[in-house]
Amino acid sequence: MKSTDFCLSTEGADVILATSSDEKYPPENIIDGRPETFWTTTGMFPQEFIICFHKCVIISKLTIQCYLVQTLRIEKSLSKDPVDFEHCIEKDFNLRHQVSCTLEPEDLLSSCLPGQPDLEYKEGELQTEEFSFPEFQATHLRFIILSAFDTFVSVHRVMTEGIAQDV
Repeated sequence: MKSTDFCLSTEGADVILATSSDEKYPPENIIDGRPETFWTTTGMFPQEFIICFHKCVIISKLTIQCYLVQTLRIEKSLSKDPVDFEHCIEKDFNLRHQVSCTLEPEDLLSSCLPGQPDLEYKEGELQTEEFSFPEFQATHLRFIILSAFDTFVSVHRVMTEGIAQDV
């Protein structure tokens, strides 16, 4: 069976909740399939958005393209309504996940200690993070931006690889 990106409006996805909205940068931009459009937050954190698939899908991989996101939590729901969310993953882009290194001794202190960035923020470049999971079912995905590197963040795309669940 062919894998599909269900996080597209053309596949029937909707952003059914977003905690902030700007008419120039609406949350629907996340699912329009165009990386040059985006949703932007309006400051305070946490911020969140929920994508509804309107059917049960089996997801094996998820990718997010965003800008200035520091800590992100992703949750799933199998309910018909956007309730009863379960934790999928939480990623802190500010903490190094791999502490072991093969650097020269003089580089160890600056490069291998926990708490150093593992995803460098580079001005003008999108953060692209790919999450591979054991396959899971979902009717809704909730993305909670817990913190940011600046006052505002943008989310450009959310992409999934998955198949529709036979009912």
